[in-house]
Amino acid sequence: MTVGILALQGDFREHEEMLQRIGVPTLQVRLPKHLDQVERLIIPGGESTTIGKLLAMYGLIEPLRARVREGMPIWGTCAGAILMAQRIVDGRADQPSLRLMDMTARRNAFGSQLESFEIDLPVEGLDGKPLRMVFIRAPVLEDLGHDVTPLARLADGRIVAARQANMLATCFHPELTSDERMHRYFLEM
Repeated sequence: MTVGILALQGDFREHEEMLQRIGVPTLQVRLPKHLDQVERLIIPGGESTTIGKLLAMYGLIEPLRARVREGMPIWGTCAGAILMAQRIVDGRADQPSLRLMDMTARRNAFGSQLESFEIDLPVEGLDGKPLRMVFIRAPVLEDLGHDVTPLARLADGRIVAARQANMLATCFHPELTSDERMHRYFLEM
């Protein structure tokens, strides 16, 4: 199995290093033709407006949507989760997006870069041990559709991870820790 990592902007190298460490072949995806060479795709964190504009510029939005509709597993972390949401709050009105998951992503839900933080929380579907989560200008997920399952919540109830069929969204950056469990979870989807 080859895992594609959208490599237009953001922390794609960290995902690539994590997957290579656990022995999974990767391919940096920059063009529609690269999608034909991967079985699943990660959209990394970064700046969602910039990534969205680059998705449009390189003609990736419709090919990506088509592959996901065909069943290809996809995972968005932080900015990737924002781009996967059908609705975006506090974004730009003209922000290009994939609009795949039936949920709302609230951008920068915790404030500026200065309000970045780390926390340990359990994730539904993992082994029960808390997962270290790194939040950097992170979103939260709201208004989940009936077929979207929340996987992790903060103590105040805000959702920071969710899954809908072959789609996974996390508001945090598991690639910035040494814990491989979220990546392994995605590989098993």
